[in-house]
Amino acid sequence: MSGERILVVDDDGRLVGLLTEYLGDHGFVVESRLTGGEGLARLAMSDQDVVILDVMLPDMDGFEVLRRIRSGSDVPVLMLTARGDETDRIVGLEIGADDYLPRPFNPRQLHARLRAILRRRRPPDPESRTPLVFGELVIDRASRRVSLRGRTCRLTSYQYDLLRVLAENAGRVLSRDVLMDATKGETWEAFDRSIDVHVSRIRAAIEDDPKSPRRIVTVRGAGYVFTDEAERDAP
Repeated sequence: MSGERILVVDDDGRLVGLLTEYLGDHGFVVESRLTGGEGLARLAMSDQDVVILDVMLPDMDGFEVLRRIRSGSDVPVLMLTARGDETDRIVGLEIGADDYLPRPFNPRQLHARLRAILRRRRPPDPESRTPLVFGELVIDRASRRVSLRGRTCRLTSYQYDLLRVLAENAGRVLSRDVLMDATKGETWEAFDRSIDVHVSRIRAAIEDDPKSPRRIVTVRGAGYVFTDEAERDAP
């Protein structure tokens, strides 16, 4: 892995310098911006493979920056939070962050998280490229796109992988631990409710009524199961 472009949006000049040097030594092409506005402007001008986004920025908080990114882009975003507050992490995941990392952190840990994010973005092996079709819901494993009635469903790379695992095991109840093991690669550091937050976002994208889901069903005390009930009952 080399040459992937990373945009760091953080006003901590010392940290930015360290990350630029460390990630550059590992083959990444790193750019940095000190404010949310500058980061958004740079993203509008050039594609990036990953964005590292601090929650605390001088002009707007990272959550607002993430909202604006997600209004038009599915670029992976790893958020940094100084407080390490679980609430911050949940909010970031709900808005569309792919991962989070509490500060302070070891650069090796950040590097591992970036590798996991980029690995999830790689095209699948040829034998697993056949689309998964459940009535009007199509999970295209070749392009990593999900559509419902021809409309693209916006999911983060992690949410796509979570949905794919559930769909590939349709009819089987998968516990949260199994889901985390199947989707984390080597580096995902889960916390209470992380899977639930992601499932909630997936439901908002693929369910006709997210409050009464029929495709991803909760099995109390056991986990989640993907069903094709919505398609079986369709007229």
